[in-house]
Amino acid sequence: MTDDVVNKTRRRVLTAATSVVGAVGVVGAAVPFVGSWNPSAKAKAAGAPVRANIGKMEPGQMITVEWRGKPVYIIRRTSEALEGLEVVAERDLLRDPNSEEPQQPPYAQNETRSIRQEFLVLLGLCTHLGCAPMFRPEVGAAELGGNDWQGGFFCPCHGSKFDLAGRVYRGVPAPLNLEVPPHRYEGDNLLIVGEDQEA
Repeated sequence: MTDDVVNKTRRRVLTAATSVVGAVGVVGAAVPFVGSWNPSAKAKAAGAPVRANIGKMEPGQMITVEWRGKPVYIIRRTSEALEGLEVVAERDLLRDPNSEEPQQPPYAQNETRSIRQEFLVLLGLCTHLGCAPMFRPEVGAAELGGNDWQGGFFCPCHGSKFDLAGRVYRGVPAPLNLEVPPHRYEGDNLLIVGEDQEA
């Protein structure tokens, strides 16, 4: 073989080897990059349903759980609190008493905004600027309206008020009722936030 033929053969071998190594490098770099498009376990968990044991909740008690990075208020209402919902509706104190704005799933579009009247499930974020309203269950609080206050939620940042169904009062900055997240019950004691009740 002449030197020319040997050099051409050597060049072809080196070019092929370099191409193979380059292709392997591209694939090696692409796999983690493409893999990064999949949501992480933390991201998947952030949208996952949350289970809350409500079996030991006392009447009048509120607990808070986190779902998708947001606080969810779970309140076990007393019979007096349920009667108070009728009072505020009769006195025409609410902006959207029939929950006509889509701030709740269809199965919670009722006077109590709940599946089970006793339990209220709300996102704990004011619909004005996203502050966390305070749970104020005491009836007749003078600074919140006296006899017109039947218990509910008060946002101290800008003064928005909501009743114990999360319905917004008239004349406050918040434009909408508090949001009711998708939820369902599994037996008597387990509430699952983030999954809709089956029709």
